[in-house]
Amino acid sequence: MFGLGAPELIVIAVLVVLLFGAAKIPELGKGIGEGIANFKRGLKEGSGDDPARLPQDTKEPGKSA
Repeated sequence: MFGLGAPELIVIAVLVVLLFGAAKIPELGKGIGEGIANFKRGLKEGSGDDPARLPQDTKEPGKSA
């Protein structure tokens, strides 16, 4: 779709090094990895229909409001 080949990836890598510096790249990668892990964990926790987390009806059955 985007057609990213080796030359394009090299240009992107050079730009990242220029913008962030060589010392910051491992920290940046670690932060991105932790963010992805947190996102996946949130999706996994939020995907189930946990009845304890669903809003409960506070009205008693048989009585109208």
